[in-house]
Amino acid sequence: MGTIMDIITARDPFEKEFHQAVTEVVESVKPVLDNTPEYRHAGIMERIVEPERLVQFRVPWVDDQGIVRVNRGYRIQMNSAIGPYKGGLRFHPSVNLSILKFLAFEQVFKNALTTLPIGGGKGGSDFDPKGKSDNEVMRFCQSFMSELFRHIGPFTDVPAGDIGVGGREIGYLFGMYKKLNNEFSGVLTGKSLNWGGSLIRPEATGYGSVFFADEMLATKKQSLNGKTCLVSGSGNVAQYTTEKLNHLGAKVVTLSDSSGYIYDEKGIDPVKLQHIMYLKNVKRSRIKAYAEKYPEAVYTPVDAGIDHNPLWDHTADCAFPSATQNEINAKDAQNLLDNGVYVVCEGANMPTMPEGVDLFLDHKILYAPSKAANAGGVAVSGLEMSQNSMRIKWSREEVEAKLKSIMQSIHGACLSASEEYATPGNYVNGANIAGFVKVADAMMDQGIV
Repeated sequence: MGTIMDIITARDPFEKEFHQAVTEVVESVKPVLDNTPEYRHAGIMERIVEPERLVQFRVPWVDDQGIVRVNRGYRIQMNSAIGPYKGGLRFHPSVNLSILKFLAFEQVFKNALTTLPIGGGKGGSDFDPKGKSDNEVMRFCQSFMSELFRHIGPFTDVPAGDIGVGGREIGYLFGMYKKLNNEFSGVLTGKSLNWGGSLIRPEATGYGSVFFADEMLATKKQSLNGKTCLVSGSGNVAQYTTEKLNHLGAKVVTLSDSSGYIYDEKGIDPVKLQHIMYLKNVKRSRIKAYAEKYPEAVYTPVDAGIDHNPLWDHTADCAFPSATQNEINAKDAQNLLDNGVYVVCEGANMPTMPEGVDLFLDHKILYAPSKAANAGGVAVSGLEMSQNSMRIKWSREEVEAKLKSIMQSIHGACLSASEEYATPGNYVNGANIAGFVKVADAMMDQGIV
């Protein structure tokens, strides 16, 4: 298998996030490839790590001072073996090809695990919506879509939101697509409810992560009720992870953003969570403002001079990393273990660095990788696509029930695959193997294309 990594690192030597994502999958699926020589003969792994299509384009736009700005736009169409490309758009200064390729690669397996007929893709821009006016964001989105529209469609590629792309951005993007194509179709998910969106879509990733954690605990005859939980982030995923944990009787004591984190020993209850949502979704404030209203909470600013994140150094039962990639390093992982955490469920994409993953697996805690645990978002995006195609709208209860059923199915598939390949309870191997086999079989059926 070293050959595949040699090929990837030679082709794209600086794409470390992509290398990290591929390495994990390659190591997990080696027994599958050893037992299924036809996969090797058909070059399944060599094909699956190479995007089917990669589009990069210029995005010029005009700011409120009349100055022309230029950003880069991307769309990675990774794999369409089981359905149209599906994956979010991320607007953030950190966006580059390595990050988008890792996200698109992860998306292929995540989408396969949902059991829905959707392939994997990802896209975005290095544009930062923070601090921009609504008109500036609108002008950027319209310019971005004026190029992207020719590469997407309801049966080709269906983008969604991600970091920096919420309901506002999806609205501007959809409006421009509709104008350019002269059609109203389900080409984007995460839409507003009154023009094609699905109930539970904003909540889906966070809710799904909690449902998955509850399924893992059920294997030990436990539940989330009464558990103390550490949650990172304060965006969409973190907010709804916290909401569902509250529903199930758990206590969340941390939330964060890029400036620092809060620790509230009494717990971020539903009333406090509503204040967080107001701060982040309406006022677009920093998390520090929470401690100003609730002085019993401790705010700790980011300290670039330390080698760990103190958010992960509190006594708890469960951790839900829900901010961004590589936010848990080896020291953070050890701190979590030392503080009694025995459930780690990833709401963000690839938030744990490889050394941290190894520690979690070595200690045999309940550890759910992102491609399984945060699949709830794309699962409900798939359900939104179904509702758009049928011109119907399911109730909140129907969508949440379907989401819970999908997360239970993903958990079962991961557990079964890990047991079949002699690593029972290893959800990393289980998720990689279950997703890989589904995509590989579809690719085999469709020939060398």
